Amino acid sequence: MSPEGFKPLARKSPAIELIDPLYSRGEGASLVLGLRAERKHGNLRGAVDGGILATLADVALGYSPAFSTEPPTAAITANLSLDFAGAAKESDWIEARIDFHKLGTRLAFGNCYLTVGETRIARASAVFLVAGTLGPEG
Repeated sequence: MSPEGFKPLARKSPAIELIDPLYSRGEGASLVLGLRAERKHGNLRGAVDGGILATLADVALGYSPAFSTEPPTAAITANLSLDFAGAAKESDWIEARIDFHKLGTRLAFGNCYLTVGETRIARASAVFLVAGTLGPEG
């Protein structure tokens, strides 16, 4: 179940389907992605695995600039780094909020903040190679 205002993420890749269900609110620069942590997202210590959090951040950082242009911009992750400051556990609602710095003709840069409630659990920083535009299939 997602909080009010969130709807199931419409555009999904096979990789996203592995961590689904993802939810979204807003678009472009105001895009927020959400994930209700399930058992399948956890590690042996009962926390959401760092790889799941990295995937959530990568998707949010890629979707924000992609769908802030018309037609959507295709971008390939060139660098992604995460700093973990906390953890999430099963049943937590995790939000990914974007602070996008620049969408250029060759490169795009941004940060993503992952939170559980008011607690920031991770910061991701990414550089993307701009690769043209996305077709209707995404």
